Amino acid sequence: MARIKYLGHSAFEVTLRGFDGRDKTILVDPWINNPLSPVKLSYFQGRRVDYILVTHDHADHLGNAFDIAKLTDATIVGVFELAEEADRMGLKSIGGNIGGRLNVGDLEIVMTPAAHSSSKGTPIGFVVRGLDASFYHAGDTGLFCEMSLIGELYSPEIAMLPIGGHFTMGVKEAVKAVELIRPRVVIPMHYNTFPQIKADPLKFKELVESLTPSRVVVLKPGEELQYP
Repeated sequence: MARIKYLGHSAFEVTLRGFDGRDKTILVDPWINNPLSPVKLSYFQGRRVDYILVTHDHADHLGNAFDIAKLTDATIVGVFELAEEADRMGLKSIGGNIGGRLNVGDLEIVMTPAAHSSSKGTPIGFVVRGLDASFYHAGDTGLFCEMSLIGELYSPEIAMLPIGGHFTMGVKEAVKAVELIRPRVVIPMHYNTFPQIKADPLKFKELVESLTPSRVVVLKPGEELQYP
């Protein structure tokens, strides 16, 4: 059974069964110092973290990734230029780019496009598949029509999508993204951290569930979804 814990903003802690039969702990965009975070950096002291996935180098997404990697000996996974920076800091890393499956033996990880900006390399999303579930973390992105290909090629069961607007999709655009991707479960993210990205996740839930077969799970920071 997969477990997805929301750590506020766009940060998640995911437990997924790898193809080697062992549970893997994955962090995505671990900005643990975000105002809504239910944990401090010390939460990771002594905890097992296998991979830290970073969608781009903006401070609210790269966040505390390098600090956590130092504490846990986790492997940073990101676009090539970001992985190079991790290498220079003496951290383990896997650098890749948008395309096919990365060379990560115990999970299937694919980097997907994201309509956004970044200082190092290009912004990305991730599709991650293990034995018990698959998820798509869109990172920071606007709506783009090729999201339908993400659904067609990878069929992610769970999608974490930004809904806050201003820097990313808003509610209206994120509803359309759900129609294109067709996940079973959607978790809204990247909203209400700052005044500029204020959004109503319950309105998003109402629209998605009235227009699509997908189910929306609104997680408060610290709450966890178990799937299936």
